[in-house]
Parts: sequence; C-alpha cells; structure tokens
Amino acid sequence: MQCNETDTAREQWLALAVAGSGTGIWDRNVVTGEIRYSAGWKAILGYDDDELTTRIEDAYERLHPDDRDYVQAAMRDHFEGRTESYEVEHRIRCKDGRYKWICSRGKVTSRDSEGRALRMVGTTTDITSIREMAERLRETVGLITNLTNEVPGLVFQCSRQPDGRMAFPYVSAGIADIYELAPETVARNAACIEALVHPEDLETYRASFVQSAASLAPWHLEYRVCLPKQGLRWRQGDAKPQRLPDGSTVWHGFITDITERKRIESELQELATTDGLTRLPNRRHFMSCLEAHFAYLRRTNGLPAAVLMFDLDNFKAINDRWGHAVGDEALRHFAGILQMELRTADMAGRLGGEEFAVLLTLADAAGACLVGQRIQRRLASQLLSHGRETIPLTVSIGVTELRMDDADSEAALSRSDQALYCAKKNGRNRIECA
Repeated sequence: MQCNETDTAREQWLALAVAGSGTGIWDRNVVTGEIRYSAGWKAILGYDDDELTTRIEDAYERLHPDDRDYVQAAMRDHFEGRTESYEVEHRIRCKDGRYKWICSRGKVTSRDSEGRALRMVGTTTDITSIREMAERLRETVGLITNLTNEVPGLVFQCSRQPDGRMAFPYVSAGIADIYELAPETVARNAACIEALVHPEDLETYRASFVQSAASLAPWHLEYRVCLPKQGLRWRQGDAKPQRLPDGSTVWHGFITDITERKRIESELQELATTDGLTRLPNRRHFMSCLEAHFAYLRRTNGLPAAVLMFDLDNFKAINDRWGHAVGDEALRHFAGILQMELRTADMAGRLGGEEFAVLLTLADAAGACLVGQRIQRRLASQLLSHGRETIPLTVSIGVTELRMDDADSEAALSRSDQALYCAKKNGRNRIECA
C-alpha cells in the first residue's frame, strides 16, 4: 500500500512538472497511424481535451507548409534507424489559426522482429518566445552590422593575448578600404596588418597597444600604412581597452582615413612657415628654429654655430629698371643659390624684402666667412638673364657667432645685422664680422 501511494505521488509530481514547463506529451502508434496527446499538449495549441482527432494525417495538416517535408523526413530517418532520436523545431497551427514554434523530441520505444517501428513516444515544448527573442536578436545583430558597415572607416574588436599575440575577431566591411584586407584574414592573427604599417611607424604602432594594455588607457594613434592599391595613406585609430579574466585585453573602437586631413595640415603648416615667393622658411619660422638651436647649445654646451645676414645690393634699382617681376625672379634666383651652398643641417630663411639669413651649425666666424665667399662667387658666376640682358647681382653679408652669454638668439641676429650694415656702408659686395 505504501508503495502504491509513493508511485502515485511521483506520477503527480511528474505531471505537475510537465504541465508547468509548457511541455506536452504525445504517443504514436506507428502501425495504426494513431497519435494521442496529453491535455497539456492540446493546451499549447489552445484546444480543449476533446477537440483533437488521433489521426496522424490531421497532425501533418497542422504543420506549417514550409516545414512539413522537413518534419516528415526527420521522422522517417528515425523510423529507419538513421538517427538515435527524433528532434525537430517547426511551426504548427493553433486553434485560432496562428502558428507557434515548437520543439518536438521523441524516440521509438518498440520495434518488430524486423526492426520496423511500432510505437513512438515524445514531448512537445512551446519555444515561440525563444524563437521570437532569437529573431529579434538576429535583427539587432543585422542592424548593428549594417550600421557599422556603413560607417566610414573600420569598426573593430581587437584582442591581445598575454603572450602578445593579436587578432581582430570582428571587423566591419570598412577593412577593405582601410587595409585592403578581408575580415577572415585578421580574425585569428593580425600579422598581416602589421605588415602594412609604414616601417618608420611600426615600433610606435606596436608600443601603443602594449602601453594601452598595461595602463588600460584609451588607444589613440596616427600612423601611416603602405597599401598595394592606394599607396601611402594616413590612419587614425581610437579604442577603449578592457581586461578579461584570462589576462587578455580587448579593444573596441574604430580606424579612420585621415590622409586628406594630414595633407591639409601639411599645407597649412607650409603656409605658416614658408615664404611664398622663395619657398624658404619665413622670418617667424627661421627665428623659431634659431631660438631652438640656441637653447640646445646652451643645454649641451655644444659646438659653435654662426649666423649670416644677406642683403642683395642695389635691389631697388633692379625693381625700378626691370620691374617687380624681375625683382621677384632675382630673389628666387638668390634663394636657389643659398640652398645649393648649404648643408642639410644648415638653414636659410627670408626675413623680408631682399634680406635673407642663414644659420650655420658646427661653424665659427671664420668658417662662416668662407661659406659667404662661396655664395658670392656662385652668385657672380650664375648670372640672371632677362631677355637678352644680364642682370648683375651682388650681395653684402654680415657674420657673427652664437654666444652662450647672449640673452637670446635675437642678440646674434642683431650683431649680424650690424655687421651687414658695415658691409653695405663700406662699399657693398663685402663680408663683415661682428
């Protein structure tokens, strides 16, 4: 008696558990084609206990037309022993005409002596809400993917393992433009990206990720890449890092093409620092460089340097006789001579009008005078012509050294200007030192 009460209780617990899970039970007689459903199974589709037939044909009619062949094929595979069990997800028509998604699982429980299926028992679970949630998730993922693919540049997820290996598990379609690569080429290894980074920027590129990973500071870098089709391009990367439990670091961010911005910045820098007529540094830029070199010499007690001031002789007479266009050509002509005579470490600038200045590194006053003489000789030998006429050009030069006891670099420029005044006063086409 006690045993029967226990069995009854277990059956009740099982029935309650099945009912509470939104699951129904079915029992199919394969030979007669009958299928019986539990009350919970019928409730899933909105039927009362006495409203469904036991005909398997009626069961197939409730299947969504697009799912019918698939469900019947899965059933045959199990009947014929090709699968261990029967499990399918499909749509089924409810009493009110709507379709629900269900998951049906079953297994043949008896076969005849030849292995033919006789009876099959299984369960059906309503998975409509799960499928709807999955569909919403797919739509959301699709929307996000479409949005990121439309964003100019590259949206990415980058991972760095503790041993330094890097990969880009997710990249948007922009990788085709930013790196001329396909997403699958960087999913497991980012070496192909490093191969595109300009050699002069590669160490900085690598170090930027190391530093960001160490401090978890945002990653920001402007760097160059050399692409097979686009050639040399500028890229800017920005991303936020996150440390994972396994010690790896993950960044989420974007990379954009800043080539045009860099070109404009370069042009603006040139306009701000270059004399438009001669293409030499203008007065402001020359003075800035002179002051920087003076400060460097003071810090390092470096080797001597000299400043030369140049003034084209009788320049007003050239403008008056041949016109300002020829005067401009004379200025360009002299600027070219300066550049030919100077070393890479030296610097020439146009201070204004017909006045020029040169900073000679590693040179004392005597050495500067020799350079000035070479410039005068080249100016005398490389004549400027206008039509059939030859325009005589000479230049007066003032020379001084940068002195560590000067208050600033302006003091040296002032001395060279005084020496230049003496050269002009004493007959022009001369070099004077101060």
